[in-house]
Amino acid sequence: MAMLLLHRNATVTICHSKTVNLPAVAATADILVAAIGRAAFVTGEFVKPGATVIDVGQNLLTDRAKIEGLFPEGSARREAFNKRGSVLVGDVHPEVASIAGAMTPVPGGVGPLTIAMLLSNTVRAAEERLKGTSMHNAQ
Repeated sequence: MAMLLLHRNATVTICHSKTVNLPAVAATADILVAAIGRAAFVTGEFVKPGATVIDVGQNLLTDRAKIEGLFPEGSARREAFNKRGSVLVGDVHPEVASIAGAMTPVPGGVGPLTIAMLLSNTVRAAEERLKGTSMHNAQ
C-alpha cells in the first residue's frame, strides 16, 4: 500500500511498534493503516481527528476482562463474546471511531476487499495468459 501511495505522490511514513513517540508520529497521518498484531493497540492519541483509519488487525480475544474494557455492556460485540466465548477485534481501539472521519470494521473491513482484489487479479492474469496462448497459436 505504501508503494501505491508513493506512486501517487503521497508522503508516506512507515512505523513499527518501537518507533520513538509512535502516537505523535501516527497522529500526523491523514490515512492511518494499523497492522501491528495487538488488539486495540492504536488508541485515540494515535489518530488525527477526521483521519481515515484502516484496521488490518485480526486478534481473537477470549479474555472477558479485555472484552469488558473495550465494549460497553449490552453492545453487540459483548453479546457475541457471551455467545461464543471469543470475539475478533482489530488493532484499533473502538474509541477511535469517534475521532476518525472513517474507519474500517473488524471483521468485515479489509478482508472482503482483499478477497475481491485477489479474485480480480486472478481473472486478469488468466485473461492475459489466454491472450498470450491465442497469440502464440496464431503464429
